[in-house]
Amino acid sequence: MMTPDDKPLRYNEGGNVHMDFHGATDTTIDFIIKNYGIDVMDQIFARVGHDVYADIRSHLLAGNVGELVKHWHHFFEREGAEFHINVETDEVILTVSHCTAYAHVKKIAGKVSDHFCDQTIKTNHALAQGTPFAIDTEITGPGSCRQIIRRRP
Repeated sequence: MMTPDDKPLRYNEGGNVHMDFHGATDTTIDFIIKNYGIDVMDQIFARVGHDVYADIRSHLLAGNVGELVKHWHHFFEREGAEFHINVETDEVILTVSHCTAYAHVKKIAGKVSDHFCDQTIKTNHALAQGTPFAIDTEITGPGSCRQIIRRRP
């Protein structure tokens, strides 16, 4: 159940990582919330979980967390984050001790949106919606979190 399958990862962009993308995301989050409200922002994140990551979601619907684990590993490694993924029989725990996206936004903007991590929390919730899994995201500090995938009872 908890092991990645051998298919190639669908979301596997390579090449130069332009970290300012995260700054643009941070600014966009605050703009949308200010002009349209938090509910609209939450709806956008839900669509990201359902539509943008439809392939990962289809794997979760089929009972396979492996594609999400591969996705986490690829992108956190690609961006040089400090993280650890612990795969157990009944849960997967991603611990991020230094999120490079958060750190970059803090460096270029001086302040990170209070809702920056909502993109992870809300997207994870949407990814797991209706699947055999729950994904709990706990913010453990500025630029650090723990994301836990567990099979629903």
